[in-house]
Amino acid sequence: MKCNNHQERANQKVTTGVAEHHRSYFLDLRQAINETIEIVSLQIARMKTIYVTMDAFYQPESCVGLIGILDEAFQAIGLPEDSPAIRDLSVLFYMQNIESIETASFKTMLLVAHKLNQPEVEQLILECYDEAREDKVLFKEIMQKYL
Repeated sequence: MKCNNHQERANQKVTTGVAEHHRSYFLDLRQAINETIEIVSLQIARMKTIYVTMDAFYQPESCVGLIGILDEAFQAIGLPEDSPAIRDLSVLFYMQNIESIETASFKTMLLVAHKLNQPEVEQLILECYDEAREDKVLFKEIMQKYL
């Protein structure tokens, strides 16, 4: 859930002070961020189902290092008066970091679910993994427009 808060904060930063000549890229980026926020909500719901299925629980304390990495990338986004293109690229960098971590995490969980012979859990994680991969590709495509 912490990731979702970071994405919402990134979305707020992106919407502040973007120049007209970057408008088309900005709209792509904003739409991608909004889509990602919706997808993360679905992923969180799936993870809750997995915890219930496996009679496990979530411990936010175990994510302190990960939160630190994401917060550091978020802090690099910049101020509203910074160049809109540089700020947008920083947001893209931040979002790609999130998607890379998600992709790696879901891939590892897929391997574990398979080893534990948990097909229902494996399917839920596969859906999360596929979404994270698609988002990663989407943010890469948007970045290519800036370069």
